Amino acid sequence: MGLFDKLRGELVDIIEWIDDSRHTIVWRFPRYHNQIKTGAQLIVRPGQMAVFVHRGELADVFEPGNYALKTDNLPILSTLQGWKHGFDSPFKAEVYFVSTRQLTDLKWGTPNPIMLRDPDFGPIRLRAFGTFSLKAVEPKALLRELVGTDSEFEADEIQELLRAIINSSFAELIGKSDVAALDLAARYREMGEDLRKLAVEKVDDEYGLDIPQLYIVNISLPEEVEQALDTRSSMGVIGDMGRFQQFQMGKAMTLAADNPAGGGASEGMGLGMGFAMANQMMGGMNQAGAGAVPPPPPAAVWHIAVDGQTQGPFSPQQIQQGAASGQVTPETMVWSNGIGAWTPAIQVPQLSPLFGQAPPPPPPPPAP
Repeated sequence: MGLFDKLRGELVDIIEWIDDSRHTIVWRFPRYHNQIKTGAQLIVRPGQMAVFVHRGELADVFEPGNYALKTDNLPILSTLQGWKHGFDSPFKAEVYFVSTRQLTDLKWGTPNPIMLRDPDFGPIRLRAFGTFSLKAVEPKALLRELVGTDSEFEADEIQELLRAIINSSFAELIGKSDVAALDLAARYREMGEDLRKLAVEKVDDEYGLDIPQLYIVNISLPEEVEQALDTRSSMGVIGDMGRFQQFQMGKAMTLAADNPAGGGASEGMGLGMGFAMANQMMGGMNQAGAGAVPPPPPAAVWHIAVDGQTQGPFSPQQIQQGAASGQVTPETMVWSNGIGAWTPAIQVPQLSPLFGQAPPPPPPPPAP
């Protein structure tokens, strides 16, 4: 190989960027110490732009296409180099390729909750997150403001800045929207577009970037507020709380009756729930007849002993219902102010008729 061939082999004759990455925005062609050959081929693929930089000054910009580098398509570089009558010798320049396709699946989110005065809940805190896409639209501004002399510039290097801009714009938007927190979900699309426009205003001219798409995925309330809303919704679904409690008590009594292993404890629990249900039923009857003359107070107040514990007080009607359901038996120990000491129910004159005591045997027939 001759000396001329060796020198020619060190010259760059094809300048291109085969982009196999997903988040690279700017890539500098690795020229090292090689010079660019006169008439070298510049290949700019779709979704790319090429920018020539000479001694720190931004020169010519090339759209997608195939170019043979000559003075007629390098007017700015020709002026910087001082070529007045064309050139036929190698030249040195840095070539930056800028990706102009959309970089998708970028995330944003509020690192701290945003304080908001809500018409329904008063002062509350909101969090939000979503996705956005990024695209370079002005290569020179991008190189001048962000890239500098970096040989490779990734989306991750600017993502924190973009998140801060989007979060600031979201706080500004949500503060001016005057929309109730419960109505925000119906306006995600509209608010997402407004948020995108606010963010683009801050990055377009200054950094040469565009945000073609921005979506609000979720706006959430604090956990304690969500729990309160769930409780409120549950109460709305239940409707009549009194009837719901009666249903729950009846269901629990059935479970207790079907569990013979529960012993005296389950019997006492069932008795207590039965009396509670009776109270509710009587309360409902009293409400239904609120316009009538109230009945006289019960003649006596009773307490019962279950597993060594005192339950009550119960009215005579409740004791009667307990006896009818089998919850109060003849051996159940009862007490009232009128009897003085704990006594089996069967031995209390006021209660013994409740158990249907069989009559004593008839007297013997008279002697003949």
